[in-house]
Amino acid sequence: MSAGAAAADTTEVKVGDTLPSVVLKEGQADYGKPVDINLSEITAGKKVAIFAVPGAFTPGCSKSHLPSFIEAMDDLKAKGIEEVLCVATNDAYVMEAWGDSSGGKDAGIRFLSDSNAELTRALGLAKESDVFVRCSRFSLIAENGIVTHYFSAAAGESSDTWAPNVLSKL
Repeated sequence: MSAGAAAADTTEVKVGDTLPSVVLKEGQADYGKPVDINLSEITAGKKVAIFAVPGAFTPGCSKSHLPSFIEAMDDLKAKGIEEVLCVATNDAYVMEAWGDSSGGKDAGIRFLSDSNAELTRALGLAKESDVFVRCSRFSLIAENGIVTHYFSAAAGESSDTWAPNVLSKL
């Protein structure tokens, strides 16, 4: 079965779902070897915000989506969010560079690579092409690995996934 067919069989994530146990990659300073990060392990026992973008360094992601979370970090923490994760299907080196250059890493956001699109496909959010798999833009809140709030840009409004909208529902 092709990757596209597999993605088509996956239902989009919804409130009440358990986050999949997938391994993402986290880039390291000075081009160090990326570290494996198991999503189930880092979300266990925590309240986390996860947002995904179609691509690091792309205009909408760099000018709006990511900055909305950088600016909202104190408010998110005040609402009980213990960790904020930014995910894209770019490789770990690109995600590390984006985190550094954007100020997101300094703000406390972790930048994780889903370069094999395992998380993207498991959540039913893959945008397949012949060259690259992108993730549909989304944000979610999970408590102890269970999705409690889900925000999708599927209706065409990217701002539905930005931090102000997420905060308004917490």
